[in-house]
Parts: sequence; structure tokens; C-alpha cells
Amino acid sequence: QLQLVESGGGLVQPGGSLRLSCAASGATLDYYAIRWFRQAPGKEREGVSCISRSGGGTNYADSVKGRFTISRNDAKNTVYLQMNSLKPEDTAIYYCAADRRCGSSQGPLYWGQGTQVTVSS
Repeated sequence: QLQLVESGGGLVQPGGSLRLSCAASGATLDYYAIRWFRQAPGKEREGVSCISRSGGGTNYADSVKGRFTISRNDAKNTVYLQMNSLKPEDTAIYYCAADRRCGSSQGPLYWGQGTQVTVSS
């Protein structure tokens, strides 16, 4: 059973940066594609980014493209989301999830509990 724990969230001013981490235990992350989702109060959960099992394939929501970068370090069993040029509309709880592949039409296999990101002056 794979367990995922997010960390790195917090309060940051507009234009600032944060790096979120998704640390795995119970299994190795290299078997899974890893997705980042976010959900703001009163809004639908949206997909933010995904990285393939090999790390060679990535995708991003249009709203974060050019500002966020997803990466993985399988030796550390961790996936990262580097968030730059943060905007107030990026405020949300961010979740990582393990999936079969980035293109999966089914829901993720495992979810973390989330970490709060607040962008405010």
C-alpha cells in the first residue's frame, strides 16, 4: 500500500515561490505516474500537473504553464512541484496522487492528505 504525504505549503506573497514535496512510503514511486491536484473553497478540484513513471513526460494546466515545474527524484522516493510567480488565484489545498499513467481516464490509485497554499499580500 502506497502512502503519500505532501509538505511545503504555506503563506506567500504574490510573485513569490514555493516548492511542494510529495513523499512516498510503503512502496516505491517509480511504479507510478504522479499527479498534482488543487482545490479552492467552493470550486471543483482541478488537475495541475502530472509526471510520467519515467519522468520523461509532463503536462500542466494552462493556468500554471510556464510558472510551475513538476519533477521526480526516485532515489528519494519524492515528487516535487516548484511553483513560481504565484498568484492569489493559486490559493488552494494541493494534493498529490499516484496513478497508472498521466493519461489515465480513471481516478488516481492513491491520494495524499494535501497541503495548504495561500497567496496573499
